[in-house]
Amino acid sequence: MTDTELRPADDSAPAAPGSPVGKPAGKQAVPRRRTFGPDTTKGTVAKIVLLGLVDAVAVYVLMMLFLSQSWGVLTVAAAVVLVINWIYLRKGGLPAKYLAPGVLFLLVFQVFVVFFSGYIAFTNYGDGHNSTKDDAIAAIQLTAQKRVPDSPAYKAAVLSKDESFYLLFTDPDGKISLGSTGKPLEEVSGAGTDSTGKANALDGYRTLNFQEIVANQQRILAITVPVSANPADGTLRTADGSSAYQFKPALKYDAGAGTFTDTDTGAVYRDNGKGAFATDSGETLSTGWKIDVGMENFARAFTDPSLRGPLLGVILWTFTFAVASVALTFALGLFLAITFNREDLRGKKVYRILMILPYAFPAFLSGLVWSGILNPQFGWLNQTLLGGATIGWLTDPVLAKISVLVVNLWLGFPYMFLVCTGALQSLPTELDEAARMDGASPWRVFRSIKLPLLLVSIAPLLISSFAFNFNNFNVIFMLTGGGPRFADTDRDIGATDILITLVYKVAFGQGTGRDYGLASALAIIIFIIVATVSAISFKQTKALEEVNS
Repeated sequence: MTDTELRPADDSAPAAPGSPVGKPAGKQAVPRRRTFGPDTTKGTVAKIVLLGLVDAVAVYVLMMLFLSQSWGVLTVAAAVVLVINWIYLRKGGLPAKYLAPGVLFLLVFQVFVVFFSGYIAFTNYGDGHNSTKDDAIAAIQLTAQKRVPDSPAYKAAVLSKDESFYLLFTDPDGKISLGSTGKPLEEVSGAGTDSTGKANALDGYRTLNFQEIVANQQRILAITVPVSANPADGTLRTADGSSAYQFKPALKYDAGAGTFTDTDTGAVYRDNGKGAFATDSGETLSTGWKIDVGMENFARAFTDPSLRGPLLGVILWTFTFAVASVALTFALGLFLAITFNREDLRGKKVYRILMILPYAFPAFLSGLVWSGILNPQFGWLNQTLLGGATIGWLTDPVLAKISVLVVNLWLGFPYMFLVCTGALQSLPTELDEAARMDGASPWRVFRSIKLPLLLVSIAPLLISSFAFNFNNFNVIFMLTGGGPRFADTDRDIGATDILITLVYKVAFGQGTGRDYGLASALAIIIFIIVATVSAISFKQTKALEEVNS
């Protein structure tokens, strides 16, 4: 749609002699202005309204970043907001107005994620190392607490508001305070009391009865109310919902020396330079903080005794699984494509539909179904087809690998069948007829003519299929969970694990807790391997195209 269109200035004027009918003589075409567009008054108002809504959200986000003192993110976010306003409020620059949203989302959801994952690979980020040193100190003081000897008893009542629980305390002096986990004690007024002087009601809150306290016992016992904003002042806790006692940290922090001292044993914990507090004997506190560790995660991947041996086996099996899956699915898909590509075959449309049915089911659902079919004790294959045999299709290391390849073949051949069918139908029939007239056998025609031509168009898809199977998480995790587990490691690593399932287990605590730094390092290793194999393969594909050109 153009900004202007041409129309006659006066349709009522008579036509000149000899001029075409309907085209008045001597009339010049004048532009008719659009009533709505990006640069019209209405368009500008619409842009301002929409940008106002976007800017309102942006201002809220910027305020949150300012309060959290995230200066780097705040600077970037403010710059992005200014650029977006400049793009959409200025005249012209139409391509930028269309490209800006896509580029922004690409940067946020792709580029940022990739770079952030790369950054995490060079840190110790994970369980116990997920925040700053100050946060770690506060967490240690909050968790390493014990009841203060002879501490006075506080009368307590359990209140509820907005599905959260609060404790209403009455101290020995009659002072009434309210608090909850993460919300320090705050003195309140106007609370209702019983005959003993215990506060048991407060406007805006609902008091729990005995049955409700019993029903929510675990949540109520977990409430730790800070006495003040300083974690060293301790907390108040209740064991029965009616009385509470004061707890203080069993580890005393010395801010000047930067050490924790165990008040019972006298052990001193110092910063060990690895994001944790440790004694001279090497005993560490469980809560630490995130620091940069350089190449340590990459070194751990190949030096940690619990990971080194299994990792090499996993890498070899990952290559085997990816290559075998591509080869088997391509071979079966090509065979079926040739079989059902005969012109004299009746009902080939029905056969083709049946061939692609496995491709229509979600891979993770198919993995679960096959896991039930191959179950050694209750599976249909053993109990029905094999007459009650107890073959360990998923528990024996070799049979489990074979089962994974067979299931992945069942899931993957329809894709290759579709691709090969389309490639075969695009080949010129004259080449086939000329070869047969020269006396070439069907196998010779396929091997010397059809297959090389097919590989020119299918080779890039084979490379992408290799990359997909190299990271084929669904079929492995849903079918075997990576098992059967190796016996020579304390990590949850098994015979059918590939690199991507190993990364998942390391990242999400399958066996030894979450370790995002090590998982990110392994993910980078996967990227390097796949990128290298793909680059070499594409180079060979280009050579294949030159040979067949």
